[in-house]
Amino acid sequence: MKHFFHYCSKGLEREILFKEGYIGSIIFWLWRAVSDLFFPRVCLACGKTLRAEGGIGGEGEEDAKRAEGWRAGRFLCERCSGDVPLTRFWKLRENPMAESFNSLIQRNMGQDVKYQPYGYAVAMFYYKGGFREITKLLKYRRGFREGRYFARELGKILKSSPLFKDVDLVVPVPLHWVRRWQRGYNQAEIIAREVAGVLGVPCNGKMLVRARHTGTQTHLDAAGRARNVAGAFRVRRFQLPVLPLPGGKPACEAMPGEEPAGPALPCGERQSRTAAPRHILLVDDVYTTGATIVACERAIRAVAPDGRHLRISAATLACVEK
Repeated sequence: MKHFFHYCSKGLEREILFKEGYIGSIIFWLWRAVSDLFFPRVCLACGKTLRAEGGIGGEGEEDAKRAEGWRAGRFLCERCSGDVPLTRFWKLRENPMAESFNSLIQRNMGQDVKYQPYGYAVAMFYYKGGFREITKLLKYRRGFREGRYFARELGKILKSSPLFKDVDLVVPVPLHWVRRWQRGYNQAEIIAREVAGVLGVPCNGKMLVRARHTGTQTHLDAAGRARNVAGAFRVRRFQLPVLPLPGGKPACEAMPGEEPAGPALPCGERQSRTAAPRHILLVDDVYTTGATIVACERAIRAVAPDGRHLRISAATLACVEK
C-alpha cells in the first residue's frame, strides 16, 4: 500500500509541476507536506525524518546547487545534503582513484605492451559513514528510485568534466548469472544506463560476462580480491561493439554538395563504415581495491582491435577512502 501511494504521489507531483506560477508552487508544497505526514521519508544518511523544505548547504555555488537538488529529490536532509563527502575527482586527471586504477593496470600489462592510454577514474563520494546507505539501498534493498537518481547525478558530474567528453560507450561490471538470478538485477547496469543516458552514448550490458562465480569479496584484502576475480570476466565476441563513424551520408546516398562519411564506398558496404570505440567507461557501484574493474579492463583490452588507441576509464557512485 505504501509503495502504491508513493507511485500515485509521484504522478500527482508531475502534474503539479506542469502548473506554472505561485499557486502551482503552493499546491506542490502542500501535497508533499500531506504525503510526508502519512508516509514520512527519512534521510538515507542519518535516518532523520525529511521535511518538506530546507535551506541550502554545501561548499560554493556548484555544491550548493547539487545539495539543493538532492534535498529536492527527497533523499537527504538539509544537514546531510551539505555534508556529502564529495571526492571531486572529476576535476583532477590524476587523483587517488585514478592512480590506484592505473597502477593495477600497469601491474597486469604484458611485457610486449609498450603503451596504452591513461585510464581516468572517478567516484562521486567517499564510501563512509551513513552515506554508504546510498549504494547499499540499491544493491541489497531494491532502491531503484534512489539509485537511478544518484546515478544521474554521477552522469551530470561526468558530463561536466573534460576528461569524459569523448566517451562513446558505457559498460557495466557484470554479475554472474547465479548472483543476478538471486538478486533479480545488476545494480551496476542500473547505474550505467542512467549515466549513459545523461552522456548521450550507448550502454552495452551484454558485452562483458562474468564467466566464473567468484563469491563475495566483502572480507577479502586487496591481494585476495585480485586472486578472486583473476580471469573471471570475458567478452562476448559477437557483442564487441562497432560505432558509426561521424560525418555525412555514404557516398552512394550523399546529395550534391553533401560531405560523404569517409571514403567513397559502394552502397552494399555500409557495415565497413564503422569503428571500434575509442573511450569505454566501465561503471560499478563502489570502488574498493579496483581488482574487479581492472579485471574487466583486462578482458576488454585482450580482444580490442587496437589497444593503443583505446582508453578504458572507470566511474562509480562511491569509493573507499584510502
